[in-house]
Amino acid sequence: MKILIKYWFILLIFSVTTQSAVSQSKNDRYVKITTRYGEYIVRLYNETPIHKDNFLKLVKAKYFDKTTFNRVIKGFVIQGGDTDAQYVNKETLGPLQKWLPAEFHDSLFHKRGVLAMGRDDNREKASFSTQFYIVDGKTWTDKELDEVEKKALSGYKIPARQREIYKTIGGTPFLDHNYTVFGEIVKGSELIDKLVAVKISKDDSPAEPIEMKITVLRKPDLRN
Repeated sequence: MKILIKYWFILLIFSVTTQSAVSQSKNDRYVKITTRYGEYIVRLYNETPIHKDNFLKLVKAKYFDKTTFNRVIKGFVIQGGDTDAQYVNKETLGPLQKWLPAEFHDSLFHKRGVLAMGRDDNREKASFSTQFYIVDGKTWTDKELDEVEKKALSGYKIPARQREIYKTIGGTPFLDHNYTVFGEIVKGSELIDKLVAVKISKDDSPAEPIEMKITVLRKPDLRN
């Protein structure tokens, strides 16, 4: 009986999270990311307008269609777009490669299935405009989450609802308020399992390139 109750509670948390994720407004924007392993639909957050508009601009320009998911770490993240190395020499950056000011919100966090922008070790925590990642993460215990809070230099405390999601669905809580979260998968999250299962090299790059195609959706079909 205890197992059934626990299972029901996990389904309830997932259901509430999903319903919140797919609630639509006229300002919501969606994109579809397609790979040879499948596809998923992403809702871009209105709370992060700079990152949302930047991502839409790149998608419309088919920028990411020329890139790959170049770093895959099971239990952590799946990274795509431009690599860190392309930002090392600032003099060689193209017009679309720049830094975006951080957009942190307490309601946006690194649960499994969200999209966030990568960055270098700059003090402002500004994002690379052409690099993003999908969170795989892991599930956490209250004790582990307490340790994450202790290590947070900003003194950030994880809200109770987010704790339950980290304990049941999982994620990477230590990245909260360090990297900007700007969207989340609302359909096709099973693709995460397929991507983190690919064969990788010692440097975490896929043995075979994982190409992507991203398109803007006008009226996404979010039915299962």
